[in-house]
Amino acid sequence: MGTDQNEGAVELLDGPGEPRQGFMDSDEILMGLVQALYPGKPYCLVDDWTIFRSDVTEDELQKIHAAGQLPLVLFARNVRFDSQRRFDVGDWMRSTFAISFEEERFFETRNSVYVLMGPGHEKSASLNTIFSFV
Repeated sequence: MGTDQNEGAVELLDGPGEPRQGFMDSDEILMGLVQALYPGKPYCLVDDWTIFRSDVTEDELQKIHAAGQLPLVLFARNVRFDSQRRFDVGDWMRSTFAISFEEERFFETRNSVYVLMGPGHEKSASLNTIFSFV
């Protein structure tokens, strides 16, 4: 990835967005809640997060919906806990497209549920920009 793309990605992450609020409960309470709501599904608790709404064409949107997905991707700078230990505490992560976004705090993909904690943001970006994050 070129320097210009790196700078664009950092600017997008650090730039303004619509403020959103995740859970403020303890990690233990949220782990119990996500296990009850999504039994058996791997999950991660994340903070310092951004939900990206993909700027897509109508044709691209139809393809995303046909696959049972939403044009939403999650990026988090801090993984607090991963039930499958795919990420270490403090790692960053980027999801695949969401399949549901419940209460705007549970971001579900085909393989995981991400529990959004603390303050975050929602922003729009192109698919190329979203998937350029290393």
